[in-house]
Amino acid sequence: MFKNKIILITGGTGSFGNAVLKKFLNSDAKEIRIFSRDEKKQDDLRKKYSNSKIKFYIGDVRDYSSVLNCIRGCHYIFHAAALKQVPSCEFHPMEAVKTNILGTENVLEAAINCNVARVIVLSTDKAVYPINAMGISKAMMEKVAIQKSRITNKTVINITRYGNVMGSRGSVIPMFINQILRNQPITITDPDMTRFMMSLEDAVDLVLYAFKYGKAGEIFVQKSPATDIKTLASALKEILNTPNHKTNIIGTRHGEKLYEALLSREEMARAQETKNYYCIYPDIRDLNYEKFIDKGEKKISNSREYNSNNTVSLNIKKMKKLLLKQDFIKSIIKTKLET
Repeated sequence: MFKNKIILITGGTGSFGNAVLKKFLNSDAKEIRIFSRDEKKQDDLRKKYSNSKIKFYIGDVRDYSSVLNCIRGCHYIFHAAALKQVPSCEFHPMEAVKTNILGTENVLEAAINCNVARVIVLSTDKAVYPINAMGISKAMMEKVAIQKSRITNKTVINITRYGNVMGSRGSVIPMFINQILRNQPITITDPDMTRFMMSLEDAVDLVLYAFKYGKAGEIFVQKSPATDIKTLASALKEILNTPNHKTNIIGTRHGEKLYEALLSREEMARAQETKNYYCIYPDIRDLNYEKFIDKGEKKISNSREYNSNNTVSLNIKKMKKLLLKQDFIKSIIKTKLET
């Protein structure tokens, strides 16, 4: 489906953007456009790959004209540009609104106006029952994407929702590794806090699955294992051969949940389940929905949310096995052995 097509990755210099770029560099796609506001990272990518298939665009999703310029002629868009850090969004919530909500509207509006075939919007488990500004902005982003999907017959808009992507910017794993390597105590907020675990490869595969099977307004979620933070820290200490490394319990930070949910109870009631994924059908009601006022939904009452406490749980051995499959962990081990 990507043969001779032009692909755009917004936020293309980030962790996910890099993973998608690697996936398509050796494909038969005609052109890969990288859109971001970070000229240094773009220059690093340009030098790293030195590939004429990659085109770089400096801009910001907050600016409609810069978005429109890079979308013209595109067939497919991976929309990964976002503010993702919980603390920064908490202290600057309007910045999260401008990038995550209004920026997404700019991308989708330009995509519709330019007759782009498909757009995949990246979301997060923090959008389910959100308690922080980042999660709230992502939840609103999803609503904007679903609304836009209703008003176009040419552009198929889908959403993919992720848990903790291991090794990505904002993941706790690189922080723990740096603390161990610098001989600093590992700082754990709550040892019983649980999080979903996904690899960057899983994240890319989920997007490709949505591209292949998605219909307008559908949300795709990958079934993922989870672990608690104390197990994750113990697995990393064993991998780096520092089993007795000191740990400090600092307490839950503002905006953090004890566990995360990838599907709400209400979404589970209308989700289709496959072996590896959930597909959440969009609510296609309009404002004239009298039957939904007069009649309840028993299926919702009997549903249970899909969260990091009721999914498959990884012990230390299984967490180590999963971590050791990741390229960034392999690289760290190799560097540590060489020094």
